Amino acid sequence: MSALIASQLQPSLAERLADLAVQVLIDEADLSPKPGLVDRRGNGAHDDLHLGLMHASANALWPAFKVMAEAAQMFGGVGQPLRETLGRLGREGEAEMLRVTGGINTHRGAIWALGLLCAAAVLEADAPDARRIADTAAALARLSDPAAPHNPDSHGARVCRRYGVLGAREQAQHGFPAVIEHGLPQLLASRHAGAGEQNARLDALLAIMSTLTDTCVLHRAGLEGLTCMQAGARAVLEAGGAASLAGRRQLRLLDRDMLALNASPGGAADLLAATLFLDRLAPHAPAPTGSN
Repeated sequence: MSALIASQLQPSLAERLADLAVQVLIDEADLSPKPGLVDRRGNGAHDDLHLGLMHASANALWPAFKVMAEAAQMFGGVGQPLRETLGRLGREGEAEMLRVTGGINTHRGAIWALGLLCAAAVLEADAPDARRIADTAAALARLSDPAAPHNPDSHGARVCRRYGVLGAREQAQHGFPAVIEHGLPQLLASRHAGAGEQNARLDALLAIMSTLTDTCVLHRAGLEGLTCMQAGARAVLEAGGAASLAGRRQLRLLDRDMLALNASPGGAADLLAATLFLDRLAPHAPAPTGSN
């Protein structure tokens, strides 16, 4: 095979980032046992979702992630033109997701988070670092998008108004603190402790759940559900995490309670996917100072 043909067969940076974004969504969906969420065991607290649908949704988003990364390559820096283009491409990706899922919202929050991170990863491609990529994504998220639809009656908007909490948009605008300060440090710490990859990912999810004001949970189960999620996640980690017998017992209790409340931490799941995305881009990044 000639060098020219070989080079033509190599995926572009945008294609590699789209591959990674889809893969982390599939990895998040497959991870089991996740409290209240769709996983390999079943549908969790959902009656309209299943694992096959989550996979189909993730795969349908590949073109959107690719063109968002390509847009970052074209514009070359943080600015209003890139922000507005990302907004348009994200809405087009969401429309394709809804077409594939028959109108079911499987990954709306993930399109926002991973779309921004794909673009930011392009802009920071020379020195990929999780915090730098998150900061660049935050700079994009803080720019306005005049074409974005204003829907004050969306579930997320109503929850934010009612409880005075920050949602997915603000999480991105602040540089994904749930990922940088909790998810990634816990993932690395659990790996270092020998928990095994699946247990380390579960611990990362629990670390996110322990502090996140997850608007998906608030919408479905109110403050009772949020308190249950945060306290239950902390209890698992304090008992030794998903790799320990005591931690597994606490995880079963948390799953039982979340199902009883019909609570599903979809926001935390999206941020776990973002955690895995950044981990794969900068797998040897040290845990931030002061992390657990």
